[in-house]
Amino acid sequence: MVLMTANKILAIIPARGGSKGLPRKNILELAGKPLIAWTIEACIKCDFIGKILVSSDDEEILSVAKQYGSETILRPKQLASDSALTVPVITHALSTLGKNLEEYSYIALLQPTSPLRNSSHITEAFRCLKSNEATSVISVTQSAHNPLKSFFLNDGYLEGIVNNEYPFMRRQDLPDTYQANGAIYIVDLNEFKENNSLLTAKTIPFKMDEKSSLDIDTLTDLVRAEKVIGLND
Repeated sequence: MVLMTANKILAIIPARGGSKGLPRKNILELAGKPLIAWTIEACIKCDFIGKILVSSDDEEILSVAKQYGSETILRPKQLASDSALTVPVITHALSTLGKNLEEYSYIALLQPTSPLRNSSHITEAFRCLKSNEATSVISVTQSAHNPLKSFFLNDGYLEGIVNNEYPFMRRQDLPDTYQANGAIYIVDLNEFKENNSLLTAKTIPFKMDEKSSLDIDTLTDLVRAEKVIGLND
């Protein structure tokens, strides 16, 4: 399939070497292959993705990524610390492409810790973005506990996060709230370069179920993912 430039996505997979919760998690084995391989293979199977870039400070991760068909870029150590933000990591990846960046109209940030997000999810999310004439799409799950019922402290006194009525309303009477699940972020390239953000004025949600949204942060998460994959085989 030959992609029109207007539909070409540059996929960026951030995968730093350090991880406190689950050391070396990006290349730990999940159902017979490294964790990062699940995201790379999802990208390969998505017709809209024209290039896959794994950004890492870790040579072993980059080597594994190449084995599974991704291009790679070595990320500076200062962009791989626990406090490093996502936007500078994306900006660094974009800077490595130079004029070749002109081939792409969208960026997809796809975290390797979401192995149950597959090519169909990415494809459907992008189609939703296009059909709604949006400039960004973020995958979400419905909040298990509605934050509108919460308080914050204002000069030591409790105050509702949005107003003082919501904390006392029935949950079913409150607006639904959603949280990003970390699986899919797709943004118009020009919008990103102009605003340095994955959130634009026209960002739509792509709703995913809890199972597909599983994020690998602990050994327990890895075991749960193994079980889900085993049930799907």
